[in-house]
Amino acid sequence: MSLDGRELRNALGRFATGVTVVTALDAQGRAVGMTANSFSSVSLDPALVLWSLQNNSDMYDTFANPGSFAINVLALDQEGLSNQYAKKGDHLMDEAHYCMGRNGAPILRGALVSFECTLHQTHEGGDHLIIVGKVEDVVSRPTGEPLLFHAGRYAEIR
Repeated sequence: MSLDGRELRNALGRFATGVTVVTALDAQGRAVGMTANSFSSVSLDPALVLWSLQNNSDMYDTFANPGSFAINVLALDQEGLSNQYAKKGDHLMDEAHYCMGRNGAPILRGALVSFECTLHQTHEGGDHLIIVGKVEDVVSRPTGEPLLFHAGRYAEIR
């Protein structure tokens, strides 16, 4: 049985996800970010999370083997940041958008929660690289609603 790629993508899009911006320092030490909705928890002990990086991403070299990185869960009012850091070739972060975390990764200001991680493992996963991070620190905002993505567009809890 052969699956139609567009049909599969549409079916997977029916699963509502949160929206994140994954951040790190590039080889020149500049803060970079890219939007991703492929985030999931893996384990509480040890504290592990994962996200998936497309093999043909323009940011592959930066994110495939980072020393540290952060996964920033976006708030409902951060749709503009999601759009900004989703653009190919435009991943340098505006200094007003972040501060440096305790473990050397940029932390997005105003995110609902930021998981600061060190690289634990990577796994090949078809056309993506699965990146597993060990959570070293958590920065959490006490209030706010999440930015969601469903069926190809942004959504919110009602």
